[in-house]
Amino acid sequence: MVEVSGGFLARSVIVRVRAKAVRRGLWFRVLTRTDRACVDLAVVVVDRVRSSLLRKVLSSVLEKLEAALESPVQRLMRKVGVDLALRLSQFAVKWGHRSAVCWVTDAGFVRFLAVSHLNSVQSLRGE
Repeated sequence: MVEVSGGFLARSVIVRVRAKAVRRGLWFRVLTRTDRACVDLAVVVVDRVRSSLLRKVLSSVLEKLEAALESPVQRLMRKVGVDLALRLSQFAVKWGHRSAVCWVTDAGFVRFLAVSHLNSVQSLRGE
């Protein structure tokens, strides 16, 4: 998610996301010419984006880039792993294992569940 501190979008955030996108070859593949021009112009002209309209435009462009930069495992962790960890945690807490509440925030456990889910789905398809 795009970092907005104090209601302002900082140039450093824009530059960091742009640099990652360029390094990974997503800058031209994901964004339109207009999107790229808006980001480039904002980097050159402003330190902090104060305009709500410009912030809205830049936020949507940066969210496109961040979605493209997200790895498949991270996406699966966010979409499937957290939900599975929450359900398993709730069952474990009901069975008396109180420390299971922390399972939802354990990135390693969430990654394990996401990859396990991915492997079980692939094995069911015969891949």
